[in-house]
Amino acid sequence: MPSTPHQHGSALLRRPPEDVAVIGGGMVGLCTAWFLQDAGVRVTVYERDHVGAGASWGNAGWLTPGLTAPLPEPAVLRYGLRAVLSPRSPVYLPLRADWQLLRFLTSFVTHSTTRRWRRGMAGYVPLNDRALEAFDVLAAGGVTAPVRAAEPFLACFPRERDARALLTELSEIRGMGQDVSFQPVAGPAVRTLEPVLTERVHGAVRIDGQRFLNPPQFVAALAAAVQERGGEIAEGVEVAGVHPTAGRVSLVVRGGAQRRHDAVVVATGARLGELAKPLGVRQPVQAGRGYSFSVPVERMPAGPLYFPQQRVALTPLGDRLRVAGMMEFRRPGDPLDPRRITAIVEAVRPFLAGVDLDDRREEWVGSRPCTPDGLPLIGATASPQVFMAGGHGMWGIALGPITGQLLAQTVVKGETPAELAPFDPRR
Repeated sequence: MPSTPHQHGSALLRRPPEDVAVIGGGMVGLCTAWFLQDAGVRVTVYERDHVGAGASWGNAGWLTPGLTAPLPEPAVLRYGLRAVLSPRSPVYLPLRADWQLLRFLTSFVTHSTTRRWRRGMAGYVPLNDRALEAFDVLAAGGVTAPVRAAEPFLACFPRERDARALLTELSEIRGMGQDVSFQPVAGPAVRTLEPVLTERVHGAVRIDGQRFLNPPQFVAALAAAVQERGGEIAEGVEVAGVHPTAGRVSLVVRGGAQRRHDAVVVATGARLGELAKPLGVRQPVQAGRGYSFSVPVERMPAGPLYFPQQRVALTPLGDRLRVAGMMEFRRPGDPLDPRRITAIVEAVRPFLAGVDLDDRREEWVGSRPCTPDGLPLIGATASPQVFMAGGHGMWGIALGPITGQLLAQTVVKGETPAELAPFDPRR
């Protein structure tokens, strides 16, 4: 795909940076660091907690370009106020006085139309087309954590007709140019494909060509690869400010110390807005929190299972099954709400056999970084030395490598690949 120079007023980033800081040690930040190293750049990763401590850790681990689409969609408008105010709802909005959240939700609803969804989907397609290939590049370059084929990947429904909405959405995604292969499955054939499902599941959609991974394992392997290549990972270091100066960028570390680099990539997940606003980034980033836990099973599913109506995802990870789901709009630091765990359990219990949903471990809540238009923020800011990589919503694991690959090209060459044009942080 063609690239175009990115211009910041009268300044153009001409000299390739030799020393780049990446703020954020999650999937997106570490992938960006790895691909910067691949281009010969010296990298330091600053992480306020520890590697993978944010949304990367408890993710379902799906690499599903066939499903990767903007979160705002017409179906969102069918949720009534009563539904989103219930802690048992798949989408939960606790009542509180928060004008920033109100601004985000107003814009989110505005973008939940067919026309805007199609525009956003058109932006995702080129990234989706290259998403799995970028994982192959990491594997060939020494990132050792396994990536498995999802055979099969099943979206499950109580009734056969319930699958129609997903089939329609997948047809629209394919009509937008996305390569996705799928077919409906009905009746006993569903349980033949996956015996862990009970007779309460009467319909499914099989989606082929997808993959999955173990997020904590993969992120740890990625961090190890960055360090083995000579990169520094500074854990427990919180960056409080980013200040571009002539030819360099000063980072203010919590506690008052300053560190200087040629360029900086901000990849701080749901906290992206804390550093982004002074850099000309107007899009708000809101925490869309998700929950997960793991449970033992008598028989492990052959591949991931998805319950779209309940918004619950199941992934085989080692000897336990990860159960993940829900969306709630709260502050990133708010504590885990046990009612949301209970809601997930009750939502999927009727559909699973031999799964001990009461023997839960690793109960977790994490904040996905969501934008009101459902598109991530990837690219240059108002400063020619500072770049953004975040706002991927639920797709940070799946799109982390391709984001890092394309953004590294932007940072090093001073060009914006055409695939990144829809995700301009200053849009």
